Amino acid sequence: MITKDKRLLGTVAGAMALAAVTGFGVARCTADPAPAPAAEGGEEAASEALPSSLAITPEAIKAAEIGVEPINAGGLGSEIISQATVTAAPSGEAIVTARAGGAVTRLFKRLGDPVRAGETIAIVQSRDAAQIAAERVAADARSTLAQKNLHREKTLLDQKVSARVDYERAQAEAAAAAAEAQRARAAASAAQVTRDGSSVIVASPISGRITAESASLGAFVQPETELFRVADPSQVQIEAAVGPADAQRLSPGDRAIIELPDGRTIDARVRAVTPGLSGDTRSATAVLDVPGSLQPGLAVRVRLLPSRGAEAGGPARIVIADEALQTLEGRDVVFVRTKDGFRAQNVTVGQRSAGRIEILSGLKPGQIVATKNAFLLKAELGKGAGEEE
Repeated sequence: MITKDKRLLGTVAGAMALAAVTGFGVARCTADPAPAPAAEGGEEAASEALPSSLAITPEAIKAAEIGVEPINAGGLGSEIISQATVTAAPSGEAIVTARAGGAVTRLFKRLGDPVRAGETIAIVQSRDAAQIAAERVAADARSTLAQKNLHREKTLLDQKVSARVDYERAQAEAAAAAAEAQRARAAASAAQVTRDGSSVIVASPISGRITAESASLGAFVQPETELFRVADPSQVQIEAAVGPADAQRLSPGDRAIIELPDGRTIDARVRAVTPGLSGDTRSATAVLDVPGSLQPGLAVRVRLLPSRGAEAGGPARIVIADEALQTLEGRDVVFVRTKDGFRAQNVTVGQRSAGRIEILSGLKPGQIVATKNAFLLKAELGKGAGEEE
């Protein structure tokens, strides 16, 4: 085995140039043991073989912007590709309304501002609020009076001045008045009436950012009219349209790969598939749970990997990005992540479609392969062979 340390310098000039990236790091090229020569000249052929492994630090991989992704079983026929949209999760978006009609007198937040759960966003001056507050005060007064009457009837009963029926009547009236007072207080609380009873508070039920605003100072708003919309960017989901046949193959928990416009990929899981079809598109919707924060409304590409997609009893096939496949000395290879760096693995290629390649043999599900800028690893192996003595 022949090894040699070297520092890779330069910049990426194009896919057709054998270039490295500045700061790519220190790599060690290692050739696999050559088989015993079967004929004259075999020793020379072994010495000319390119090395198959590169020892590269994680820092160097990051500096070279080499992308990696785990590989999964399933041929191209089993993979479902769909256009999808990032949407707010049901618990991650709230429509904020005024609980009573009136004029907007104060605005504390504007479009794009962060808010906390329960924080006041606006104040609406309302006649309805005044009426609700008045009913609360009147109900409290009636309850207080009924309690006094009950206390008096109890005293008279103890002194045997009043009949028990009068005391029992006072008990019923006090209980009814207390219940009415409780109802009035609950109504005032639900309407979020201010302490002075002149206005209602418009507050956000969740923490997040204001994503829509229709309220203006002085404007008269009706009850339940949407004034603001608040979304929590950490609570999003992805909705992907799938055909009826594909929907039957998907199950909750199936893996999905989200391809973002900037080239990044994110792993996701299928949470649910709608049982019915959309009347407009005649398609079902696959709802994906995705970690991290994505902007609601963002259009993404989704690769769904149904658990029921592979042929029963057939060999497990692998689907990878076409940029992961490289040609090395006439062989199709894929660079598999190892403990120390990468290893060029010979593969047998099957179908190609939509930027994806089916691998018939050479890889196993769960392995991690280089995708973006994988050609840099190929170039480095070529350099390693040229520099070896």
